[in-house]
Amino acid sequence: MEYEGRGNKRFLFGIILIVVGVVWIMKRLGYIPEMWEDVLISWQMLLIVIGAVSLVGGNRTAGIIIMMIGGFFMIPELIEIPWELRRIAWPLLLVGIGVALLFRQRHKPTPLQPAENFKSLDFFDEFVVFGGREVVINSQNLIGGKTSALFGGTEYDMRHCQLSPNGAVVDCFCMFGGIGFKVPPDWTVKNEVTAVFGGFSDKRGSSINTNYDLSKTLIIKGFTAFGGIEVKNF
Repeated sequence: MEYEGRGNKRFLFGIILIVVGVVWIMKRLGYIPEMWEDVLISWQMLLIVIGAVSLVGGNRTAGIIIMMIGGFFMIPELIEIPWELRRIAWPLLLVGIGVALLFRQRHKPTPLQPAENFKSLDFFDEFVVFGGREVVINSQNLIGGKTSALFGGTEYDMRHCQLSPNGAVVDCFCMFGGIGFKVPPDWTVKNEVTAVFGGFSDKRGSSINTNYDLSKTLIIKGFTAFGGIEVKNF
């Protein structure tokens, strides 16, 4: 299933490259009306495409939020916005992001996160805004968790816990903040984070485990913008 997912993402990325190339060729040949050039070839459209890729790739919250931001800045390029609506544009964007976060909160557990354990000590759910938090996780059967940082940061110390036999999945949402993970050196950490004006870094260096063991595999997925997600072992 994992290789099938990778193949689907590769196929989708190939389709996107083809579409971008065709649009570029049509632009160079003058087949695209000038009024549409600024729309089709713009940073707003790039965000919408990135969001669509994230959405199709299974990262629903990140995809929706990125497409929402791209569409938000695209609308003034398409139509004239009355002054009354412009005054409430930013609050509307915040409401939209808030709704997306609510849907993320209601997201059902995946097969790696069985429903009967969803609210147990083996699954964490943290939210930090305008502040910081350090969390020590001592679970001996960690299934995963969800963590959100908005204008703040959270650091998780996982060096004394054990993962479930099927590994663990942590879903992250980070905007104008940071999320850090301290993990044992023999864990395999898989990065499935979508980053827009942000980044994911693994600072374990030469200590990274090269032997794949499902029971020691931590998948970190989600979305970060104007912030970062970091993995280290100290």
